Amino acid sequence: MINKVFNVLCILAGIAMLIFGANKFLNFIPMPEATPEQMEVFGAFGKIKWLMPLVGLTEIAGGALLAYPKMRALGAIVLLPITVGIFLHNLTHDPKSLPVAAIFLAINIWAIWENRSRYMPMVA
Repeated sequence: MINKVFNVLCILAGIAMLIFGANKFLNFIPMPEATPEQMEVFGAFGKIKWLMPLVGLTEIAGGALLAYPKMRALGAIVLLPITVGIFLHNLTHDPKSLPVAAIFLAINIWAIWENRSRYMPMVA
């Protein structure tokens, strides 16, 4: 039962990351009103022209890998810096969205934990 829940959560999180990554290119999800502090942060991101497309591509690739069980270990590692960044951004700039970010981070950490044996050859 736990394995089925884990698979469903990973597939849903992977699809969500695919959608959020695609949104960085197609802008089909309206953004909520940003605070002046958030506008400053996103303005800085906007000055680095390649940053948001790179994040979007990483979310798309990582989300697809996370949703596919045989590639889940790779997808979880690819998405880890993204989910940590989302969590830290919400922690410092948008606390009302923190529960959603925490759920994504928890699913990602769970996926890494479940696949820990696959990472051992890299650190052995």
